[in-house]
Amino acid sequence: MNDKTYKIGDHIILKKGHPCGSNEWKIVRLGADIKIECCGCGRMVFISRIQLNKKIKKILTEEVS
Repeated sequence: MNDKTYKIGDHIILKKGHPCGSNEWKIVRLGADIKIECCGCGRMVFISRIQLNKKIKKILTEEVS
């Protein structure tokens, strides 16, 4: 099984887009369930880690300067 590691503040792209038109999300909270926020409209959603691993397309990490 692909075990992906996430950090708070990471931007991720999901396979299927949100109804607002954006498919980019920001990770807000980690745990057994992960809280993600839509970068287009600001909607927050809880999703289980297993479901997120299936729906994720790409991880865009935040660069710390």
